[in-house]
Amino acid sequence: MNKVVENVEQALVGIEDGMTLMLGGFGLCGIPENSIAELVRKGVKNLTCISNNAGVDEFGLGLLLQGKQIKKMISSYVGENDEFERQMLSGELEVDLIPQGSLAERCRAGGAGIPAFYTPAGFGTEVADGKEIRIYNGKPHILETALTADYAIVKAWKGDTAGNLIYKATARNFNPMMAMAGKITIAEVEELVPIGSLDPNQIHTPGIFVQCIFQGKNFEKRIEQRTVQKRLEEI
Repeated sequence: MNKVVENVEQALVGIEDGMTLMLGGFGLCGIPENSIAELVRKGVKNLTCISNNAGVDEFGLGLLLQGKQIKKMISSYVGENDEFERQMLSGELEVDLIPQGSLAERCRAGGAGIPAFYTPAGFGTEVADGKEIRIYNGKPHILETALTADYAIVKAWKGDTAGNLIYKATARNFNPMMAMAGKITIAEVEELVPIGSLDPNQIHTPGIFVQCIFQGKNFEKRIEQRTVQKRLEEI
């Protein structure tokens, strides 16, 4: 089955105001940047975005925040975005901050058809407010519900025409589970290859989870924070 569309405009044609989107990636690594740029161009509003992070001011989801296209963010790390901070503190943006492991598991559970699970992460903090508590092995656990989305938009290193995907390095953190949890999953890839070109043992997301795939372009390899060691003569 050929799931290829010609470009990002065709891939995102069904996304409308008020939808819930999952967007893969970790920091600025493995984010679907072509798709985010197209969402900005389309001008869709009132989005609920589920993502590990909120990008930075000039890149990633930060571009959607600049246009006030996001109504609610569900994330685990948001510390690099000044516009996010401004909107959250002013009450313009609804925010649900989730422990990173819980966010990953809530996405994975959504893709696996598991409606909820118990975890000790977040007990004793605001994360647990209003949630059911049970004791397992002498420790309190909170009930967390699964996350799903109208669309999951993921970024892969390689993909074939049937939608089978391989992620590279850190990009594998959130993309695979989000690809499973979207009602419709769109994949943008750095390299699009014919079916049969990928080693089946290396595939991270089987094509059964992907409805649409396209080859992106002009990918930026940004670093969120560059940290280098001082030379000995500088110490």
